[in-house]
Amino acid sequence: MADPKTYELDELTIRPGTYFNPQTDIVLIVDDSPDVDTEIFNMEDYEGSDWVLISDEVPVDEDRRDSLIERFQVTGRPSSDAGDDEVVEDEEELEGVDVEELEG
Repeated sequence: MADPKTYELDELTIRPGTYFNPQTDIVLIVDDSPDVDTEIFNMEDYEGSDWVLISDEVPVDEDRRDSLIERFQVTGRPSSDAGDDEVVEDEEELEGVDVEELEG
């Protein structure tokens, strides 16, 4: 497997993506799309390193997560978007096809 790109904790918390720590077996998903109205918090009570638990539920599509992890295990590269998936699937489908059969 190729050397995967690694990040320190302070780096990955500002970059959206799905991360895995092989030492702790923890998957961390960073999604910067939700917008929580900060007016509900008294900002003076919180420091820059404080985190607020929004829910105990994990809003993740487990099948998609497992698919991303499996793809990384096979390729050793992170998945960037759905367009890459389609190309890989097409290449895999063509591996056993005889080119002469297609032309004739």
